[in-house]
Amino acid sequence: MDLVEAVPNFSEGRRQEVLEAISVAAATPGHVLDLDPDPDHHRAVLTLAGGTVGQAAFAAVERAVQLIDLGPHAGVHPRVGAADVLPFVPLGATPMEACVRLAHEVGELIWRELRVPVYFYGQAGRHTLPQIRSAAPPPPDLGSAPHPTAGFACVGARPLLVAYNLLLPGLAVPEAAALARRLRASSGGLPGVQALAFGVTAGAQLSMNLTDLDACPPARALAEVVGLAGEAAIGADQVVGLCPARYGLPAAGGRILEARLAAAAARGGARACRARGGEELQLLAARLEAEAASLAALDWSQGELLGGAERAAALRRVLRAAGIEDPELALMLEVAAGGLRAALSGPTLNRFRARVEALDRWLGSDEL
Repeated sequence: MDLVEAVPNFSEGRRQEVLEAISVAAATPGHVLDLDPDPDHHRAVLTLAGGTVGQAAFAAVERAVQLIDLGPHAGVHPRVGAADVLPFVPLGATPMEACVRLAHEVGELIWRELRVPVYFYGQAGRHTLPQIRSAAPPPPDLGSAPHPTAGFACVGARPLLVAYNLLLPGLAVPEAAALARRLRASSGGLPGVQALAFGVTAGAQLSMNLTDLDACPPARALAEVVGLAGEAAIGADQVVGLCPARYGLPAAGGRILEARLAAAAARGGARACRARGGEELQLLAARLEAEAASLAALDWSQGELLGGAERAAALRRVLRAAGIEDPELALMLEVAAGGLRAALSGPTLNRFRARVEALDRWLGSDEL
């Protein structure tokens, strides 16, 4: 079974009722891990995962096309559509080819059912987002003229990335834009870094996509900005959407991908308990909901990451013992526990050797 993440970005960051309607539409067939709106960018990032993520992503896009009109839209972030970008991302051992196939399937459905023209980008197509958003964009892969209210949709496949923003109160927006140019990989800067500068309510903002996380995780990008601009110029940092645990930093607290994946599995278990009925399963459902809320807020510290890995592994045993485990929930918990385990540092492995060895036995056991 494949496990895929979808991260649709919608051109709406201010109307909570619209964002809630989009999230509810996605939650009916899928698992919603996070919804992260930004009123300055007038944009929201929705994170979905699971075996039915293609259905969930299409349901969210369909609702967005119904509710978002690009005509009066005004936000600092560049966009071409109401459902602006829809990347599919492999999790665990899922091959990229599965995400490419899914991107094509969902893109064709968006054009066929919603009549929104589609660009395929990243590993699913021949375009890049800067090309699509340029003053002379290529023709779309499906359709031609933009939808009258929803514009275009960009559907793609890519590896994991981290969207990372920094406020720069010590710089003017033109200075921040010059800094963004120095950071970009395309300008000879840091590997895998895409960077733009915006003027937002709080001042100048550096907005980065970090696409080569092994070469340049958020901590390296932050250190580079401090080195170039000076520590006095740097304000608050922000992870947009979710961050894989092994590439985290303090700003990722409460936004850890694997912890949200485990939380979604716990909520799925709670729904299964309620559907089955019975007093004991109703009590278990309440405990699973509480555990989901706690896992979703997991902090980015070594102790929290180890505890989160143990809790994700234990949840699978709980669901199995209750007779409500299914392959999708089992895989979500397996990937969550493994990802949190992979984020543990050498000192943590030495300090908590007995706990880590027990966790590794659990992760390697067929009876997990």
